[in-house]
Amino acid sequence: MTTTTIPDEYMAASAMCTAAMFASSSALDSVFPVDRRANEIRVQAKIASQYGAARPAQPTPRPTEESASGTSAPMPVESQVEPMAKQSSSALITRETRRDNQSLITTGRNRPRLDVRPQWHAPWKLMRVISGHTGWVRSVSVDVSNEWFATGSADRTIKIWDLASGQLKLTLTGHVHTVRGVAISARHPYLFSVGEDKMVKNWDLETNRVIRSYHGHLSGVYTCALHPTLDILVTGARDSTARVWDMRTKAQVHVLSGHSHTVASVVCQATDPQVITGSHDSTIRQWDLASGRTQTVLTHHKKSVRALVSHPEEYTYASGAPDNIKVWQCPNGVFLRNVTGHNAIVNALAINSENVLVSGGDDGSLKFFDWKSGYNFQSMNSIVQPGSLDAEAAIYAMQFDQTGTRLITCEADKTIKIWREDPDASEDTHPIDMEQVRLNAKRRDMY
Repeated sequence: MTTTTIPDEYMAASAMCTAAMFASSSALDSVFPVDRRANEIRVQAKIASQYGAARPAQPTPRPTEESASGTSAPMPVESQVEPMAKQSSSALITRETRRDNQSLITTGRNRPRLDVRPQWHAPWKLMRVISGHTGWVRSVSVDVSNEWFATGSADRTIKIWDLASGQLKLTLTGHVHTVRGVAISARHPYLFSVGEDKMVKNWDLETNRVIRSYHGHLSGVYTCALHPTLDILVTGARDSTARVWDMRTKAQVHVLSGHSHTVASVVCQATDPQVITGSHDSTIRQWDLASGRTQTVLTHHKKSVRALVSHPEEYTYASGAPDNIKVWQCPNGVFLRNVTGHNAIVNALAINSENVLVSGGDDGSLKFFDWKSGYNFQSMNSIVQPGSLDAEAAIYAMQFDQTGTRLITCEADKTIKIWREDPDASEDTHPIDMEQVRLNAKRRDMY
C-alpha cells in the first residue's frame, strides 16, 4: 500500500481555512491579517459613490475681536455686493445636472427660490354657447382680423362663425371623415384643414373652394400649423410622421420621421426650433426646419403628449399630457417647471399675453393657471348641453381670440363655448389662496 505525503505548506493552508470556518468574526483578524490600505481604499470608494455629488457647506467665518467689539467702521455697500454674491444662500438641497442629463440632488447653498407670488387674474365665466355642428367639434382657429373663427367637426364640415355675435356665416364641405384640424393664414386668404380621411386641403376664402390638396400621409391627419413668416404648412398624422409642405406648389419639403406613434400636436414659430411636435409616444421633438432632422428629443412625459402651445411673448412653450403640464425653454428645450393640478387627459392648451394658461380635459374639466407661478386660480367643469350624454363632456380644442379676452372651446357635446373674464370680480371678492401657493411650491420641490 502506497502512502501519499502532503506537503507542509498545504497542511498549514488547510488548517487556516478550517480555523476560519469555525472562528468568530473577531478572531478572524488573527488568522487573516487585515490589509489596512485596502480597507481605506474601499471606504473612500464607498464615500465617493454615495456622496460624490455633495458639496461641503461653506464655513461661517467667526467674527474677529475687533468686529465683535464694534469698533471697526462698517463696510461700504459697494464692497459688500461681491462677497455676498460669492456666498451661498441658506438652502440645503440643490439639483445639479450631470453631462449624462441625470438630475442629482446635492447638498449645497445655491438653490434658487421657486415660490413665485402669483399674479392676480379675474375668474372666467361662460359668455355664449354656439350650436350648429352635428358631431364632436374637434378644432378651432381664429382669424387675424379677430372678426370670425373657423371650427372643424366630426360631422365632416368646416363652419365659419362671427366672433361678436356667434352667428354662422359659412359651411364648407368636402371632407369625407372627421375634420381634426383647421388653420387660418394671417398673410393669405386661405384656410387649411386636415382630417381622418388622410386629406390636407387648402381653401380659398374668396371663392370658398378647395384650390389645392396635399397628398402623402398614409393615415388620418390629426393636426396642422402654419409657419408665421414662411409659406409652409406642417401636418401631423397617425402614421407617426409630421410633413412639411410648400403651400404654394403642394410640394412635400420634408418628412419628419422619428416618432413611434401618432403625432397629435404641432407648433410652428419664427425662431428656432421652428417646428415642435408632440406625440402619443410620450415624447416631444424639436426639429431643424432647414435639414428636416431632429434637434432635441424631450422624454420627460410618461404619457401621450396631446397638446402644445407657445407663449405669445416669451421664448417658452407648454406641453400637456395626462401626467402633467410642463413648461420648456427655447431653443434647447430646457425643462423649466411643472404646472400641476389638472388630473385628467389634457386635450388642449391655450395661453394669452396676460399670462393666463388654460387646459381642457377629456372629462370636460377646465383649469385656469397663472403662467409664472403655476397657481390654479380657477377650476370648473363644462356643462353638457341638453340632448347630449354626460359622457360627451370632453374639451377637444381651445384658442384665445387675438385680444386674449375671449376663450373659445370646442367640445364633445357638439357645441362651441365662448368664455370671458368676470368684469365684476376683484382681488377682494376672489383673493389668492396662499395655502395653495405654498402647496404648489412644495410639489415643485419634489421634481
